[in-house]
Amino acid sequence: MTTIYIIRHCAASGQEPDAHLTEAGREQALSLAGFLSDAGIERIISSPYTRAVQSIEALAKALAVEVETDERLKERVLSSGNLPDWFEQLKNTFDDRDLVLEGGESSTQALERISQVVQELESSDCERTAIVTHGNIMALLVSRYIDGFGFEGWRRLSNPDVYALTIEPSGTNCKALWEGSTND
Repeated sequence: MTTIYIIRHCAASGQEPDAHLTEAGREQALSLAGFLSDAGIERIISSPYTRAVQSIEALAKALAVEVETDERLKERVLSSGNLPDWFEQLKNTFDDRDLVLEGGESSTQALERISQVVQELESSDCERTAIVTHGNIMALLVSRYIDGFGFEGWRRLSNPDVYALTIEPSGTNCKALWEGSTND
């Protein structure tokens, strides 16, 4: 059996790759570390974005586990341009998974890259891994395992958020673990 804890980063000061956690985000990171400290996590892989790494550093320190970074866990770029109607455009990309906005990445492309990480973890010797990522790409991954999650599931994600993906020969299960998470 393989368990992958899919974690959304804590509250941050912005969306740019080098945005740091806010004071509330730093407190959330400590709560997250306490919440996951007994989960038996053997490996931690994070988006290289500062807010993702900072979200998991306290847990990594408590477990004496190195934080690895993987570009495939970074947030999806919706568009290279400024989108005044970004919310509607984001919804459109959940409805049409192959829609690509200028300079952006489709939902299908983003899901493929994060799914590669999951597939590699399925065949690894590690039984319990935490991956730290971002809301949009996390919602795409969770929607692969929870029917109907999609755009509305993304809207309900919290900072931080935690889902457990359990992979067994008999099947796969994905469920919300963090208070405030929802399986709807």
